[in-house]
Amino acid sequence: MGFGQVQPRRLSDDIVQHLESMILEGSLKSGERLPAERVLAEQFGVSRPSLREAIQKLVAKGLLISRQGGGNYVADTLGSTFSDPLLHLLESHPEAQRDLLELRHTLEGSCAYYAALRATEVDRERLSDAFAALQDCYDRQGKVSRAEEGAADARFHLAIAEASHNAVLLHTIRGLFDLLKRNVVTNIGGMYAHRDETRDMLITQHRELYQAIIDGRAEDARTLSNRHIDYVQEVLADVQEQTLREERSLRRNPAR
Repeated sequence: MGFGQVQPRRLSDDIVQHLESMILEGSLKSGERLPAERVLAEQFGVSRPSLREAIQKLVAKGLLISRQGGGNYVADTLGSTFSDPLLHLLESHPEAQRDLLELRHTLEGSCAYYAALRATEVDRERLSDAFAALQDCYDRQGKVSRAEEGAADARFHLAIAEASHNAVLLHTIRGLFDLLKRNVVTNIGGMYAHRDETRDMLITQHRELYQAIIDGRAEDARTLSNRHIDYVQEVLADVQEQTLREERSLRRNPAR
């Protein structure tokens, strides 16, 4: 039996593997600029030529973008699940909004479950900051825009996904972030107008979900996440039905 020679592994390949792991785990985010090559080489304890070779390999893979005189960036197309035209199309159709809520029900329940099991102290601090920002929006009722509240809501759910330590769930939620944010903004506009208690219900649901994750109660966290989405679906179904009833009334009694 013949044996081929073992090819020595290049240092640049180790750097590539490390940077790929950072992108996969979410430590390096889409569009984020990497530290200067000198700084990064010092942090990794490698030579600048080896680092530069690794960066060139990642650029060739489409994971990094190197800008002349402007540094190196994680490709901003990573995780872009939907194009802008498709985002507008999806947000303007009630059926698509329903489909997104069904997807959120599945994804966010799993994120909450694993976050409760796996969150580190750093994760819990980030989740606490995200929840505090959301709570601040609730506290400033009448003085906060729907866009600001929607963004805070979406960031809270993204923080849960980050705490799940599941790379596929995280990048799926990140890819959906813009759509999720727009979905929340659209939802709360109709929900607040339809039911007076909605705001208090959402505050309570988010607080209970947050506390379950902080306490490490995985099954409770999943149940609470699902219950939250169920409530949103219920209210929006009522809103849609009310809208249909009003349209039927107008058709039966056209203005003369």
